[in-house]
Amino acid sequence: MPHSKDGAADNPLDAAVQQRDANILSMVRDALQCSNVMLAFQPVVQAADPRRPAFFEGLIRVLDSTKRVIPAQDFIGTIEALPEGRLIDCHALELGCRALALNPSLRLSINISPRTIGHPRWEQIFAQAAASDPTLTERLIVEITESSAIELPDMVSNFMDRLHMHGVSFALDDFGAGYTAFRHFKDFYFDIVKIDGSFVRHIDKDADNQVLTQSLVSIAQHFEMFTVAEGVEASAEAQYLIGAGIDCLQGYLFGAPQLKLPETRHRRSA
Repeated sequence: MPHSKDGAADNPLDAAVQQRDANILSMVRDALQCSNVMLAFQPVVQAADPRRPAFFEGLIRVLDSTKRVIPAQDFIGTIEALPEGRLIDCHALELGCRALALNPSLRLSINISPRTIGHPRWEQIFAQAAASDPTLTERLIVEITESSAIELPDMVSNFMDRLHMHGVSFALDDFGAGYTAFRHFKDFYFDIVKIDGSFVRHIDKDADNQVLTQSLVSIAQHFEMFTVAEGVEASAEAQYLIGAGIDCLQGYLFGAPQLKLPETRHRRSA
């Protein structure tokens, strides 16, 4: 591709993408420097009684220079391979542990990138939380994407073994979205499987999604894993999923992510 003398791409589209990514990176760096990082909490409800959350997922958010809340989907893709991606994961764990400490009834999941597994700062935060309150880690769920588990099986397996000793549960996120290698499942000990929202959308009237989701549910049940359907937005979808044997449901139908700490049975004062 032709480049100008200063090395920049001559293609206006490429230049626009580079500028966008530079702006996103600058925003995230500023947010990290100013500690403008927070969690939004979305309920994951029990299919048997959707009024009762089984747990909450902690979704990372940052504030831009105008104090506007920016969701992870708007910046994670740009920074996940950079050091800032590791720092975001560390903040997510730190904020998650703080929320668990404030509310002893809370059960919370957070996400981790494969590049963060084994990161010294993340491990230090976890060790401090486990030492301060061993029951805290028993209420923590770590979500790992299917692609991470398949691409780095040994690293992920060792990581899971270490944290399982502290009572941590693991969720396999975005199940079905990548290249599923079922032969690896016996090597991992996931407690929860989160079925990707692409299989949930319009499932009440999409025969292909029905067949695929039922297959995923059967696989999860065979390996004795709880199932969560992600991205549920319509009551008809929820009703079909409940009938299909899904254990838990997550999506805007049951609650949007909220920055306020969830109120469960009781919480400690800050």
